[in-house]
Amino acid sequence: MGTTWQVTVASDRDEAALRAGIQGQLDEVVAEMSTWEAGSDISRFNAAPAGTAQVLPEGFFRVLQAALALAADTGGAYDPTVGPLVNLWGFGPDGERLAAPTGAAIAAARPRTGWQRLAIDPARRVAIQPGGLYVDLSSIAKGYAVDRVADYLDASGSTAWLVEVGGELRARGRHPEGRAWHVAVERPDPQDGTARDDGIVVALEDLAMATSGDYRHFFDDAGQRYSHTIDPRTARPVAHALASVTVLHRDCMQADALATAMSVLGPHEGWRYALDHDLAVLFFVHDGEGFRQRMTPAFARHLPTP
Repeated sequence: MGTTWQVTVASDRDEAALRAGIQGQLDEVVAEMSTWEAGSDISRFNAAPAGTAQVLPEGFFRVLQAALALAADTGGAYDPTVGPLVNLWGFGPDGERLAAPTGAAIAAARPRTGWQRLAIDPARRVAIQPGGLYVDLSSIAKGYAVDRVADYLDASGSTAWLVEVGGELRARGRHPEGRAWHVAVERPDPQDGTARDDGIVVALEDLAMATSGDYRHFFDDAGQRYSHTIDPRTARPVAHALASVTVLHRDCMQADALATAMSVLGPHEGWRYALDHDLAVLFFVHDGEGFRQRMTPAFARHLPTP
């Protein structure tokens, strides 16, 4: 996945065996859903001729179903086929760009997108390639990988752990000190466009957390700032003021995808969506030279008590 993982666990199992088991779970996710691996299940689907019906592994199909459900619920603000547009704007595997693509280039990339074009058969775990469609689950698979490790640790008998894969987290039980696991939310730094971890602290207990933001990945062209967050509905980077969003959820797969969806929906539409669905969400919004924060009541309930 091009990132690192870290697990803190209270367990009497052999460390080497536990580490190998965790790595095994992550390797399976990569083999199924990595677009960087030519032989992965997702790469084979993306390269398949039109009309090909491919039986997907159980995990892959579960993630794809969740992605399509969120796409429908957000009116396409979340779209697991947006990858060709992300790449076109210079935020994908083809590398960065310094100028916005032409309208003609955008029009040429759009036929490879569109979650509505993807037909699935839940009874047989089959997805049908309509022709040229490119599925990229990087906005949800990392969270699912956290959940896979969590399930493995539960099955191993571990009752207290904190799992982190590329910044997405999930915790079980309590810290060895007897408190909930305390995790700091990155606060964007207006001085250099990075982030500090001396901001809000969340108490994670049987809970997952995922963050998405635009304060690190963007480019400027002719005085215009282009975010790495692409709105699939317009095929262009979002133009709103939302800098980052953190979502708390029982499952990391859902938290991961929802953080991306909120990043596209923005500080107003996303706020309404979060309240309507009683989601635990924290926004950092560009405000002049700095940022202002806004959290839903559901998020505030997970702040540590003094």
